[in-house]
Amino acid sequence: MRYPRDMHGYGPNPPHAHWPGGAYVAVQFVLNYEEGGENNILHGDEQSEAFLADVVGAIPWAGQRHWNIESMYEYGARAGFWRLHKLFVENDIPVTIYGVATALMRAPAQVEAMQAAGWEIASHGLKWVEHRDMPADVEREQIREAIRLHTLVTGSRPLGWYTGRSSINTVDLVCEEGGFAYVSDTYDDDLPYWRVHRGRPQLVIPYTLSANDMRFVTASGFDNGEEYFQFLKDSFDCLYAEGEAGAPKMMSIGLHCRLVGQPGRFQGLKKFVDYIKGFERVWTPTRLEIARHWAEHHPYEVPELTPSQMEREVFVARFGSIFEHSPWIAERAFDGELGPANDTAVGLHFALKIQFRAASEDERLGVLKAHPDLAGKLAAARRLTAASTEEQASAGLDALTDEERETFTRLNAAYTEKFGFPLIIAVKDNTKASILAAFRQRLDNSREEEFATACAQVERIARLRLEAILP
Repeated sequence: MRYPRDMHGYGPNPPHAHWPGGAYVAVQFVLNYEEGGENNILHGDEQSEAFLADVVGAIPWAGQRHWNIESMYEYGARAGFWRLHKLFVENDIPVTIYGVATALMRAPAQVEAMQAAGWEIASHGLKWVEHRDMPADVEREQIREAIRLHTLVTGSRPLGWYTGRSSINTVDLVCEEGGFAYVSDTYDDDLPYWRVHRGRPQLVIPYTLSANDMRFVTASGFDNGEEYFQFLKDSFDCLYAEGEAGAPKMMSIGLHCRLVGQPGRFQGLKKFVDYIKGFERVWTPTRLEIARHWAEHHPYEVPELTPSQMEREVFVARFGSIFEHSPWIAERAFDGELGPANDTAVGLHFALKIQFRAASEDERLGVLKAHPDLAGKLAAARRLTAASTEEQASAGLDALTDEERETFTRLNAAYTEKFGFPLIIAVKDNTKASILAAFRQRLDNSREEEFATACAQVERIARLRLEAILP
């Protein structure tokens, strides 16, 4: 079974972003424009809005308008937007607008101001409503209608997309629609990455809910602007230091006109803008600028077929010999759960060794017995597997003197007679001398001790074999 979630990503070695000017961090501000696109029976919805407003514990009112919630959203359009617009224009920081199409339709002055400032206007969907239970066909049509209205309002189709209150289908549907430089309905990385759906690669620029002013009105959030500033500052300081050390990242900041546009909260944001102005090598792009930069410097490359993408027969043929003459381990690993996290030497070794460890003692003993003697008869007759042949040669076991060969033959016999399986050691970690020393030392072990040691060495050999063929 293929596990669809990617729990590995770039792993411990992310790509170097190569931000313009050698920037250590790209700080990206998003302003969500949702006012006028929220749930409201005036908009044809069945209930009032209750999400992300200054009413603690608000619930939707079925069939009724909620005057207080409406007026809080109106504050964002009437006052909050202009306060934020002034801040970013005066500091020459371009912003990405996540614009709900129906909200933009009700905001002619604000849209004109966004465009006059040179801001990117990305799509935030048709309406600011929950998509969780929305049928895929309905959501697909809403995506298309959002693009149509967005094009009418701004004069061009959106190149970025973020639904926010998304469904499990959203990212796939947007990818199928096509035409987007990026999608942002994820929160899973500090860098952009490519995601493939039905053979089509789509650039994903992850967004944030942690450095997001929505936490002013959610549990365990920010009580005031100073707390917000401190969180943004700490995030920036961490990412800047990582970039200075050679691993530049991206910092997303999510804003809402009706939330951080309030005076007390606004001061925390303004303090952060002033703070980052004191640093060199800070890039403050739009998300579209990030997308274009990433596509140029890290274009999509068709990967080789990875383990989690292989058919069962291909997978077993490729990895069935990693544990010597024991393809059942690969079969069980495939039948268990494989995902992107298992596409590296570390990840696939983990999946295989779990099956080895979960096997019965008799099954594991069979794996031990499947290993050949070191410098034994099979080696002399050239009947080892290709992997075993290469491994034994790496320690010089294919070029023994007569005396050395006799010693190995004697020790092999003594070891097998005592334990019932051949001595197993990762020869790539050793020399002839260290292997002979291990022989003599391990002959003094109890069978229980040696069984555990041999199993650990089997796992080590498997790891070395995988490292030779996987990243």
